Amino acid sequence: MQNKLSFHQSSVSLEIIGLPDYSNNENKDQISIISQWKLTMIDKPLIEGKIEHLGPIMNAFYVYSNLLIKNEIPIYESKLIDIKADNLHTHNIVLKSSKPNVRPLILKIGNSLLSDTINCFDQLNESSKVRIKKTGTFNNVPKKVRFGLNNKVHFLNSILPPLIAICSLFLFSSTFIYFYNPIEDKEKNVLINPK
Repeated sequence: MQNKLSFHQSSVSLEIIGLPDYSNNENKDQISIISQWKLTMIDKPLIEGKIEHLGPIMNAFYVYSNLLIKNEIPIYESKLIDIKADNLHTHNIVLKSSKPNVRPLILKIGNSLLSDTINCFDQLNESSKVRIKKTGTFNNVPKKVRFGLNNKVHFLNSILPPLIAICSLFLFSSTFIYFYNPIEDKEKNVLINPK
């Protein structure tokens, strides 16, 4: 018998259907082998698919929302899903079927539905009862942008430790300079070694 888990946020519901992986001694309530998922939005057609569709769709929503947050051009295109901003409040989603001769599903959603959908995906990612293979959210980011991000992170990781070391050395040595008084030192030398 398959397990069903649901994640809800206001007007969106995400249902995950699958089985535990008994070879890994998992609890009977766990889901590691996902057979199907369903995404329900109020006043929109049901979106469902296989596990190989879930990761790319989640990635698409995450990448698209990051573009919105960064005030970059919010356009995401892939073989499975396209998301574009119609205006500040409306987002066009085109879901392409992997089956031949099936027309794409076109949805228009507002900011609240977009936010609720991402919240359901977050709940799924944080759930201890569902194990999904993590695919990085940068998998579908264009290579140009991805390498730019990697180069910036690599540069910061290589320059930051020496910079912190130099700053701490400067602070540490400046405290000694603050306590050092050359006039007092001369007076002590004169008392110890009178001429």
